[in-house]
Amino acid sequence: MSLPTLPSSPSATPASPVAASYTRLAEVFPGLRVRELTEGEPAPRGGGWVGADELAAGGPALDAFLAWDDAQVLRDHGRQARPDVVAGFGLHRYAWLACLLVTVPWFLHRRVPRVPAGDVAFQRTLGQMAVRVRHFACLPDDPAAALPGALVVPDEEALRGEVRAAVAEHLGPVLDGFGPRMRRGGRALWGMATDEIVEGLWYVAGLLDEEPRALAELELLLPGTAKPYVGTAGFRELTAPDGRTLPTRDRASCCLFYTLSPGDTCVTCPRTCDTDRVRRLTAAN
Repeated sequence: MSLPTLPSSPSATPASPVAASYTRLAEVFPGLRVRELTEGEPAPRGGGWVGADELAAGGPALDAFLAWDDAQVLRDHGRQARPDVVAGFGLHRYAWLACLLVTVPWFLHRRVPRVPAGDVAFQRTLGQMAVRVRHFACLPDDPAAALPGALVVPDEEALRGEVRAAVAEHLGPVLDGFGPRMRRGGRALWGMATDEIVEGLWYVAGLLDEEPRALAELELLLPGTAKPYVGTAGFRELTAPDGRTLPTRDRASCCLFYTLSPGDTCVTCPRTCDTDRVRRLTAAN
């Protein structure tokens, strides 16, 4: 599924411990701009904004959110997708971005913000998220450890635990909201969450020219035993005809795009054979 190319919006508040991470994210990936809310500032509503808590509620706000995906499929493919497929597309397009709120500050600055669903809002057509960061985790030698809201953890593994917990805190309620529309059980939904964590940071790390480090970090983050997540980061290597190494992985979940276009699968889909992956990856480079 293609990634959105979206216009810019204001950058994060400079005083925040995660502002530099969000600013750097916007520099390499203009598809998402994060605006941090100040203390007492209400989260935006209306004008295309939807709260993550509204998506989690699974009511009219989710209906309106998924109407965009339904219209996009009809416009681009000339046919309607099944309701569960539309819901899967909508969840992917939200969760892929939402995971970056946590994983990018961790990857860049070893700071892990807590972003519960009630503190995040999304404007998809502008590519904006508004977020209120009240608490964050960091390592003992981080200068931000003395800031209000800091949770100091002893080492890298503890910090990885904070990443897993922060993403689960945010996505858990959202998965509950989308789940009935998608006709998938909890294991399948958390497999999708695993994929969003891995593939979002993998993509951004490529833009940062830090792909090898991201692959190693993600393997440690998702070893396959960290519940509720399903599966590992699962990276493996293919060899191009010219001898180059091509990293790939097999997704833990399926986006069901093949239901619209049976011959067109994602390059990390288990349905895509390695020969086809090599052909597509070398053609892209």
